[in-house]
Amino acid sequence: MIVHQAAFGGRRPLLKGNLHCHTTRSDGLPSPETAMLQYASMHYDFLALTDHRIYNYRSYAPETGMVVVPGMELDFSLPGPGCHVIHLLSVGPEEEKGNGFRQDQKFETMEGATAEEAIPLVKQIREAGNLPIFCHPEWSGNTAEEIMALPDISLMEIWNTGCVQENGLDNRAAYWDEVLCSGRKMYGIATDDGHQLWQNGQGFIRVRAERTPSSILEALRRGAFYASCGPEIYDFYMEDGKAVIICSPVSVIRFRHFRVPYVDLHGKGLRGHMMVPVEGTNYIRAEVEDENGRRAWTNPIFLDEVQDTETEP
Repeated sequence: MIVHQAAFGGRRPLLKGNLHCHTTRSDGLPSPETAMLQYASMHYDFLALTDHRIYNYRSYAPETGMVVVPGMELDFSLPGPGCHVIHLLSVGPEEEKGNGFRQDQKFETMEGATAEEAIPLVKQIREAGNLPIFCHPEWSGNTAEEIMALPDISLMEIWNTGCVQENGLDNRAAYWDEVLCSGRKMYGIATDDGHQLWQNGQGFIRVRAERTPSSILEALRRGAFYASCGPEIYDFYMEDGKAVIICSPVSVIRFRHFRVPYVDLHGKGLRGHMMVPVEGTNYIRAEVEDENGRRAWTNPIFLDEVQDTETEP
C-alpha cells in the first residue's frame, strides 16, 4: 500500500503562495498594491498581507485575480538581553466563514516574563477562527522549549527570506526536528517576510487546495503543502516500509528523522531517492537542494498515524 504525504495526490490544484508580507500599512516599503502586483507577476496564486498588528482582508489589486488570505502579524515581548520576542502570524478564512477579526482592526504589543504567558495570545487567534504560525524562531531569540510552550500551534516558519538575507538566520529549519522528536505534530512553512521588494518571491509554499482562503486554511491544518525556495517536489510517500521522494533535478537529497540526516545523497541531476526509516522514529521528512543552493522541504509523514495520512480526493 502507498501512503502519500497529504500534499501529494488528489484532484485539487497545487497553489503557490506566501503567508508573510509587509507593506506601507506597517513597516514595509512597498504599497499593498505594489506588493500584490509583484507577486502576481511571479505567478503566485495567493498572498497574505500580514502587516504588524493590523488585520487585512482587502485585495488592493483585484485585477490580478490573486487570492488574499486574511491575516496580520502579532508580537509578544520577552525579557532580554538582546532580541527576545515571540512573533505569530494570524491567518484566517473569509469573514463570512467565521473569521472573528475585522478589516483594519488594530492590536497592541503584549509582553510577559515567559513564553507560557503568550498562551492567551494563541487562544485569541484560535477563538477568532484563525491559525497561528510561529515566526522566525532564530531571529526572535527563541528556543525549542519556547516553541513547545505554546501547545496549540502546529505551523512554524522553517525559512524566512528577510531573516536569511539580513541576518543569516532561519534558513535551515531551526528546531523543527527537535519539536518533532518530542512527539509534537508540526508543519513547516517557507515565507518571505518581505519588507522591501527585493526580498519578495523567494520563499513560498505549494498548497493542495481550491482558490479560497478557507480551503487554503484547511490544507494548512492537514499539512497538505510543501515549502520551497525553488525546487519542486512531485511526491513523497511510504510504500512497503520505505520512504520515497520524487522531485525536480537537484544536487542533494536528505531524509531526516531523530534530528539526523540518515541519508545525505549528493550528485548531479538527482530526481528521487528512498530510505527505510530507522526503527523507533515517529516521523520521516525529506529536503532537497539544487545546484544553486535553493532548498525545498516536505512536511513529515507521521509513522504512528500513517493510516491517516492519505490525501483527500
